[in-house]
Amino acid sequence: MALHYRCRHCGTKLGSIEAHALSTEQLGFNQLTDEERQEMIVYDSEGDMHVRAICEDCHESLQRNPELYESDYIIH
Repeated sequence: MALHYRCRHCGTKLGSIEAHALSTEQLGFNQLTDEERQEMIVYDSEGDMHVRAICEDCHESLQRNPELYESDYIIH
């Protein structure tokens, strides 16, 4: 199983991890609420996990322009 991280706002690939023996605690997913997990984590037909995170550029944009939280995507 692999984990693929992408920015939820701009779609930039943040990285991938081959996670054959990682637990949810090691990944920090145990700290998410059920709603956050459903919103952030998707499994594909091959069993890979896709995590919707946030990249540094989008994080900085959101800090400078909080009204952008109302948008699903931020275009750079």
